Amino acid sequence: MASHHGGGTPADATIFNSLLGKIAPDFTLEDYSGKKIILSELKGKNVILFFNEGLMCYPACWNQIAAFGKDTELAKKAVIFNITADPKNNWKQAIDKMPELAGATVLFDSNRQISQKYGVLTLPSSMHKGQFPGHTYVIINKEGIIKFVRDDVTMAVRNNELSTEIDKL
Repeated sequence: MASHHGGGTPADATIFNSLLGKIAPDFTLEDYSGKKIILSELKGKNVILFFNEGLMCYPACWNQIAAFGKDTELAKKAVIFNITADPKNNWKQAIDKMPELAGATVLFDSNRQISQKYGVLTLPSSMHKGQFPGHTYVIINKEGIIKFVRDDVTMAVRNNELSTEIDKL
């Protein structure tokens, strides 16, 4: 198991750090097309969750989301979800500005309940502590167990690192 993270509030850092080796908190979220995604229905597949600030995080989060959408090799290894607290109806402006975003699966956690469950709202990468996740990755294995977490304050595109972590599963 691997973990890369920093401070944040003690409560969120404790939640985030405690995720490793545990069953991933289940959720049901909608994608841009309105399709409901239920995490527990993806057992048997590796899953990458990228919690991010969404619209306000241009270009860093947008670049990562677009990179996921174009990465066919990583998509063969894992189902990739980009989770944002943005309202779904605001996302069209992002796709209009950067059409590559349309290739990625974005899930909308507008009430931030899932972000709270995963403890990602006040980690160091969040520029809006308590309101929005920052630039945070979670890898879930085929059994539904969290095997890797990383809060990335450098806000880099991490496809290669995530692919390496998936290969270790």
